[in-house]
Amino acid sequence: MSDTPAPAAPASSRAAMKKELPERFKAYKNVWVMVELERGQVHPVSWELIGEGRKLADKLGVELAAVVVGAPEAGTREAIAEGFVYGADLAYLVENPILAEYRNEPYTKTLTDLVDTHKPEILLLGATNLGRDLAGSVATTLLTGLTADCTELTVDAEKSLAATRPTFGGSLLCTIYTLNTRPQMATVRPRVMPTPTRQEGRTGRVVEHAVDLKEESIVTKVLSFLPDRASHRSNLAFADVVVAGGLGLQGAENLQLVRALAGVLGGEWGCSRPCVQKGWAPAERQIGQTGKTIRPKLYIAAGISGAIQHRVGVEGADLIVAINTDRKAPILDFAHLAVATDAIRFLPALTEAFRARVSAHTSDRLAG
Repeated sequence: MSDTPAPAAPASSRAAMKKELPERFKAYKNVWVMVELERGQVHPVSWELIGEGRKLADKLGVELAAVVVGAPEAGTREAIAEGFVYGADLAYLVENPILAEYRNEPYTKTLTDLVDTHKPEILLLGATNLGRDLAGSVATTLLTGLTADCTELTVDAEKSLAATRPTFGGSLLCTIYTLNTRPQMATVRPRVMPTPTRQEGRTGRVVEHAVDLKEESIVTKVLSFLPDRASHRSNLAFADVVVAGGLGLQGAENLQLVRALAGVLGGEWGCSRPCVQKGWAPAERQIGQTGKTIRPKLYIAAGISGAIQHRVGVEGADLIVAINTDRKAPILDFAHLAVATDAIRFLPALTEAFRARVSAHTSDRLAG
């Protein structure tokens, strides 16, 4: 199977499929990004989407809006200010004590009411646990299309959103259009898109929106909040250095070679999907379309073939180094550097070389 998207359908083919957009949708314009705010913290995927939304809005010649929902004085104003710095032109703000904790019902009602009132053409959310839950409910309520887990977003010549995502278990990439309804919705996984450059001092206008919410009409109640005790175990998505192993390491015991190198480099370690399927490593260490998407400064892949599922999760890395005995492995098509050797023998030598380099650097610094 090809690991590149099939060419988009010609405009003439899409025109044949496309009915006249209903009159009620012709007033829809602007690009919206849902800013994921929980307990005063914004998920970084929100800023990544602001950057991507900025590109789409510029192509369409419309404004980019950040949508911020939450309880009063719970970081909403700070989130809006950051949204402007990252590229938003305006912000829609909904504040209500009932929105203090994420619950599907009030958040769906809030976002749906916002869309019905202000009519965006495109609505983007992060493909996080919260974003996936909310996006599906909102799309269903609005009777519009939703393309999930996208890896690329663009606007075609007819100004339709072209949303590309892996399909058939990641063996193909397909581009999906929402031709006859609005808004056009998509979710994007964290770290697929780069974080835009901050533009300090940038501001915009804020549109406050009131929504009628009654606690007694909401079925779900928040009784308490328990932090995820395991959340500190892996920081793959935001690590600057990642070392990962695949089936070429021949056994679970050899993943310690990957961990050792990652430790010396001050990075995180991971693995390919087959390693998780064989029980060699926990699912939280899986890198790829069905695992973590990463954008490190350095990614070292040892004994990984580099199928499309894995490529989707790592191709945003600044530097990809592949260690593989198979000179025809797919990973060599997108790696920046390749080392054609046995990873089991090479990794210990590489680890010792880096350890010596780090030790020498530390000694020089102390001596200075």
